[in-house]
Amino acid sequence: MKSIITYTTPKKFSDTFKEFYADLNIKQVKLLSLILFAVTIITQLIGFLYEEKITTVKVYNELYLLNYIKLIGSFIFFLLSTIAIKASNWSYSYKRNLTISFILYVLLIALSTSYIVSSYNTKNTLTIFLIGVVAVSLFFITEYKHIITISIFISIVFLLSVSITKISFEDKFLNAIVGLVIGIFLISLSRFNYFYKSQNFIKIKELEEKNIEIERLNTEKNDILNFVAHDLRNPLNNIEALSNLMVLSENNNNEAELIAASAKQAKEIINDLLIGVKSNSNYAKTNLSENLTSIKQKWLANTKRNIEFTDYSKKNMVNINPSKLERVIDNLISNSIKFSEDDQPITIALSNTANEVCIKIEDFGIGIPKDLQKNVFDQFSTSGREGLKGEKSTGLGLHISKKIIEEHQGQLLMTSEENKGTNITIILPLA
Repeated sequence: MKSIITYTTPKKFSDTFKEFYADLNIKQVKLLSLILFAVTIITQLIGFLYEEKITTVKVYNELYLLNYIKLIGSFIFFLLSTIAIKASNWSYSYKRNLTISFILYVLLIALSTSYIVSSYNTKNTLTIFLIGVVAVSLFFITEYKHIITISIFISIVFLLSVSITKISFEDKFLNAIVGLVIGIFLISLSRFNYFYKSQNFIKIKELEEKNIEIERLNTEKNDILNFVAHDLRNPLNNIEALSNLMVLSENNNNEAELIAASAKQAKEIINDLLIGVKSNSNYAKTNLSENLTSIKQKWLANTKRNIEFTDYSKKNMVNINPSKLERVIDNLISNSIKFSEDDQPITIALSNTANEVCIKIEDFGIGIPKDLQKNVFDQFSTSGREGLKGEKSTGLGLHISKKIIEEHQGQLLMTSEENKGTNITIILPLA
């Protein structure tokens, strides 16, 4: 309890927290002064409507005067707080002083109302005063020294009001005890509020700092990966070119063929890694029918496999990064070829709904066993298998493909049945 009462925001965050709660306090001043002004106007209207009955109230004149004070005071504070919110040159000290002035104003108004309503004996009713104390404690964030000063001031005013009242000594003594208790209550509740909001603010700031650090590390990682991959691809290109020359010049050179295949696989791994870290900012409005037709023609020029493309769509314009989507389609077609026989076709179908476009790529190969299906989209997935001709799997392809589609606000779905084939569906929002 003592640690909460004397708690101060750690130095690292104290200045930022002060600026934060100074702005928040001014907004609360504006809100509460507007509410107080509206309540006062309503009270005045009721007074005009029922003037004959209300004027018979014993303390009518005092309440009438107090109502005008509330009306003028709340309007002034509403005006000042509105100016403070709009002005950029109000310093922390100006905002703090306006907030403290409003807190004192609210407490004095609440005390005066309770004092008058209770016929000048505050032990009879403290409801309005307590409402003011609770409102001040919960709505405003104040430093330890400020709330102590406010509490001492309001307690002194309370005790002075008791001392000038024509009541018995016993009642004065009880009122004095009540005043001190309310002062302590005001300090305690205010400090709890300060502690809670300070702790919450610190957590948010620490989280922001961690996010900035993660962003920085992620950028560094991508830069390093791009640099390393770029430098690796050049020697791999040379190895692949030289090994292909050896294959051409010497038939049945298994070692050269193995070198060429390994170099090609290493390049594919590098390309998969790079496509995962490339910026996704190069969006373009793309006709998917034309895009898929182009990809199909490229594959037909490089493979003897029958690839069928059917367009059922009426709308197919999408905002995409064309090179990334091509990488996804290439990867899915490559998988279909890898896991199906040469005489089996691969089908691509394009269709659309009212808001989405759908690309289905289907093969009729060996399919994926049920126990492996749950992990196929994981990074470095253990579900990777050799192709029908011994092709190796890195466990990256489907993971990166799913990531790319999700970056485009789409979905990558899969259904597969062992020995019957696999159906991969890409769903993208229409432009």
